[in-house]
Amino acid sequence: MSHPLIKLTRDGVIATVTIDRPAKRNCMDLPMWIALAEAMEECSADEDLRCVVVRGAGEEAFCAGADIAAFPTERGTPEREAVYAAEIGRSFQSLRICRHPVVAACRGWTMGGGAGLATMADFRVGGPGTRMGIPARNLNIFYAYDELDPILQSVGYAVAMELLVEGRVFTGEEAFQKGLLTRLVPDEDVQAEALALAQRIAQGAPLANRFHKKALQELRGELPISPAAYEASRSFPFTEDFREATQAFLEKRKPVFRGR
Repeated sequence: MSHPLIKLTRDGVIATVTIDRPAKRNCMDLPMWIALAEAMEECSADEDLRCVVVRGAGEEAFCAGADIAAFPTERGTPEREAVYAAEIGRSFQSLRICRHPVVAACRGWTMGGGAGLATMADFRVGGPGTRMGIPARNLNIFYAYDELDPILQSVGYAVAMELLVEGRVFTGEEAFQKGLLTRLVPDEDVQAEALALAQRIAQGAPLANRFHKKALQELRGELPISPAAYEASRSFPFTEDFREATQAFLEKRKPVFRGR
């Protein structure tokens, strides 16, 4: 489905997907997650492309993650939770399984689901003003196994624990040092460097680039996760702590977690 806040443009062999909601730091509601996946799938199906850039509109944010204010209408019932989980998972994976190399231009806020999206990209360009974090613990959200794996592969167990359990928010310099960013440039150059990187990638043989992206992922193999573990990871929306955290966010107060 087309969406006015998810924009797909092409310039020769390079496509750019822009999350265009700068007034809310490019945070994403469910229709935007769906539209992002569809834009990436359209890019993947285009044999003439050689690289895709994903960026946020404006200078403040790549993406601040999910629109928590939309949770009361998008989530809350088993039926809605099933749709939400499937669509956000599809959106995340659409970057990872895109046949073309994907560059994320991580200027400014790259938080929560925005950081998750960025870690699905093959290259992440940021600046000193970039802020990367995954504050899932603040909402009692469980990241899916398929979304945790790229993080673990990129930065290792210790840094993944800093992100997810300690709730660290890294500066651009820290994110680069820890492997979350693959390139660090001045903030004002992030978008230009992401495009320049895409242009350099596009100069290579497209079949070789596509093969190497797919082969490196296939070498990882299937995740050794049981169906029961997958099912358990989807239980968080029905916990008291998730409902409390969402309500606390909307009321602009600190949540009271009870471990149930």
